[in-house]
Amino acid sequence: MKNDAILIKAVAFHLEGTLMNPNIHDATAIKAPTANLAAEAVLGYLRSKNIRLAIISDDSLTSVQNRLANVSTLSISDFDTIISREDLHAHDPDINAVALAAQKMKLSVRHVIAVAADPAILRDARKVGALTVYLDPSAPSEKIRVDTDFQLSRLTELKNIVRQGIPLPPGKLPNDLLREYLNQFVFDDPSILINPGVGEDTAAVNVVSEEVLVLKSDPITFATDSIGQYAVLVNANDIATSGAKPRWLLTTLLFPCGATPYEIRNVINELKAFCRQWDITLCGGHTEITDAVTRPVVTGMMAGTVAKSDLIDKRNMAPGDRVLLTKGVAVEGTAIIAREFGERLKNLGMTDSEIDSGRQFLARISIITEARIAAESRTVSAMHDVTEGGLATAAEELSIAGGYRIKIDMDTIPVFSETRKVCRLLGIDPLGLIGSGSLLICCRQTGSESLISAIRRAGIDVTCIGEVQEEGQGISALKKAQPTQWPQFEVDEITRLF
Repeated sequence: MKNDAILIKAVAFHLEGTLMNPNIHDATAIKAPTANLAAEAVLGYLRSKNIRLAIISDDSLTSVQNRLANVSTLSISDFDTIISREDLHAHDPDINAVALAAQKMKLSVRHVIAVAADPAILRDARKVGALTVYLDPSAPSEKIRVDTDFQLSRLTELKNIVRQGIPLPPGKLPNDLLREYLNQFVFDDPSILINPGVGEDTAAVNVVSEEVLVLKSDPITFATDSIGQYAVLVNANDIATSGAKPRWLLTTLLFPCGATPYEIRNVINELKAFCRQWDITLCGGHTEITDAVTRPVVTGMMAGTVAKSDLIDKRNMAPGDRVLLTKGVAVEGTAIIAREFGERLKNLGMTDSEIDSGRQFLARISIITEARIAAESRTVSAMHDVTEGGLATAAEELSIAGGYRIKIDMDTIPVFSETRKVCRLLGIDPLGLIGSGSLLICCRQTGSESLISAIRRAGIDVTCIGEVQEEGQGISALKKAQPTQWPQFEVDEITRLF
């Protein structure tokens, strides 16, 4: 699906092969107009949902009118607009039929779904951003693949597609949709005693064999694009910093009024995909449409397990420990800004390739791999992932939690070129920008070089940026070998953009 937020306001039917004689793909072979009972039922459903309707035909307007006149239950008045041969000839030769239909209905073409039995029409519709449905009765048996958003064998299947793009009323997600979405999951973790489902308000997990249960909760509020991915990884990251394995996730999904089932399904699909990638079980949660939020919010509650002897406690930091930073600062912030403010960056002079490179930072926001390597090294005294407030805030938090001051050489802090440019153009500081994807590691000096080598062998950049000092709290910063002020941010730098 090319659009994350799918909202359907209109359906444009190519008359030949859909509403008339849907089993005949060649319009010239139609000898007498006949109605399809399924078409009548579908049109009735669409009208009941206030979906605007358009007809696109290769024939003249007169021919279309005559054909509809021969159908007792359909008439011209059932459609908001008709695009005939004359309409196309009267406009710019580069305009396609679906774009013209959207224009006449005064709608964005992104809110129009085009239904046709002719792949050429659907290719044109996709070019201008419309959703596309290929109607082919032979599809189930021959499994012909056409490059469209949906492929149907029966027109009645269109009702479910359209329903998914109609805004939901406030309240809980309807049970039939919840059941449909949850049926995509495979619950094969034997420790899960009660799986998520309609009517199940709790999850039950058997932890008899576990030594330490590590818990974490974090909401995703800044991102809207790929919010499900953020929800899994941001919560799993924190579990991993304790040396534990992320195991179970519960989520509360809040969507603003006007959200469609497509939007909700896409978030749930992301949750499923990234839980599966990291062997995490989504074991419960709640989904609701509410005017309490203006954009989607996902709050995750993650649980993980670790042997008591392997639990990493920040209070084990000691003077002389080296402080390492993986990747570079503001990985998450760079991804969010590139995805949420791409047009703004383009207007400020960034190229499409630079913006796309920033968007790809999303693939780097997990620190689970390097946290596991660090935990297995047996030389780590503390770990802390960089989140809201960026490295500046994370380093302060690490110092407070561990009870030791930390010296940091600011000249060694790695900043990606994409991050540096984004921050320069927008006037924000990368050190204060949300930074999931970067892991702060404190390790004994004697094992630091071997740990650095192990992390780099995994294909992850890591840099030594400082060391642990005497007991206390705070950061002693150096720049060009001279003492300097460590930056502090009351709120994350990204909040200045919203």
